[in-house]
Amino acid sequence: MSLMEMEVERQSNPVDMIEFVAANNDWSFERSGEDELAMTVEGKWTDYHVSFSWMEEFEALHIACAFDVKVSEPRVNEVIKLLSCINGQVLMGHFDLWRQEDIVIFRQSLLLSGGAEPTNRQVEVLLSNALDTCEAYYQAFQFVVWSGLEANRAMEAVLFETVGEA
Repeated sequence: MSLMEMEVERQSNPVDMIEFVAANNDWSFERSGEDELAMTVEGKWTDYHVSFSWMEEFEALHIACAFDVKVSEPRVNEVIKLLSCINGQVLMGHFDLWRQEDIVIFRQSLLLSGGAEPTNRQVEVLLSNALDTCEAYYQAFQFVVWSGLEANRAMEAVLFETVGEA
């Protein structure tokens, strides 16, 4: 028997922990199924549509964070270049172009193999990382999709560092 064929009895559904953390933080959420929870989180630049899914076959808790930047066909190639630039800098998770809806999503998974249960802190960090990463690059996607900038120019525009205070 291979290691992947070992079955482990799980104490609870990891999405239950997401619901617990969301309720404790007074976050508005909807439990759309046994293995899925969705919420909308207000960010600095836009509202983010966040979905947590338990993927039993991979023993992974998956987060997807989408924002309202609809990518038109003429901008798809430049957005793909931008995705490549950004994903080369992101340590955890990655951005994708979800072609069914032509929107950009950020995705990350927390592996819970062997019956591991997520902690409150892991859930909070998973959500925080997704939102922080989306906030950091949201304007780059806007520049490419709405302003017609090239990917490298959009990255330069969002990655500059300010010195001092105004």
